[in-house]
Amino acid sequence: MALESELGLVGFGEAGQAFARGWALPAGEMAAYDLKLVEGPERAQMISACAELGVVPVTTPAALLERATTVFSLVPTDQAVAVARAAAPHLRTGTFWLDGSSSAPGTKRAAAASIEAAGGHYVDMAIMAPVHPRRHRTPVLLAGPEATQALAAITALGMDGQVAGPAVGDASAVKMIRSVLVKGLEALTAECLLAARRAGVEEAVLASFAQSDPEIDWAARTAYNLGRMLEHGTRRAAEMREVVATLTELRLPSRLSAATALWQDEMGALDLEVGPGPLPGLLDAVLAARR
Repeated sequence: MALESELGLVGFGEAGQAFARGWALPAGEMAAYDLKLVEGPERAQMISACAELGVVPVTTPAALLERATTVFSLVPTDQAVAVARAAAPHLRTGTFWLDGSSSAPGTKRAAAASIEAAGGHYVDMAIMAPVHPRRHRTPVLLAGPEATQALAAITALGMDGQVAGPAVGDASAVKMIRSVLVKGLEALTAECLLAARRAGVEEAVLASFAQSDPEIDWAARTAYNLGRMLEHGTRRAAEMREVVATLTELRLPSRLSAATALWQDEMGALDLEVGPGPLPGLLDAVLAARR
């Protein structure tokens, strides 16, 4: 059965649902494909989200691509190439494929090869901030031969985009290299303040930071960083392994980024849900979970 949609989402997790909620298109103008829509414990929640947002749920890439002419691929990096290859036989010539996975330039180029060989237009899209609270207004960078045309399309959807360059990989390189510092600081925060709490000196350490740089609320920043790692550590670790691949492509060492991936993985694996509260309680919860 043909879809009543020209906008497709491959991956209907946090980013896909945030974009769909922000676009707020009439019911039936969006369709989504996700393995979790086919089976698994999250299927019911995803079906419910589709109903709430007016998104047509489908169970195969072929069904999604029957009518979708603009597709946002919002899958984890370890699925980016596989979903591009699975979609390629079903693409209609001229379909735009905007790959928003957190992947290395080389990974994006591998996905692009499948899409472009099938007659599609591959666009390297880097999502440059958390998708909440800005949803579809989260800044994105676009790159590739069709990036300028893609920019016009996403601008019409109310998105905040810029063209990073004419080659696939130009946008993802910015995101990957930025993550060396952003995710690295998260890991440094965890290593520093968990050690300080266990040693009983976290107040003195935070006071020292405040004296050096009083413009930053170091306790709040630490709590935020730990929260991001606990909630998204597994996904951020996968991204950091793509950062390592990026640095390897650039023939540069990746020692700190590799260690950051380990910290992100470890924090995500704790499966610890913590609400807002004072930093000492959060540090204690993490230390207790690590025993």
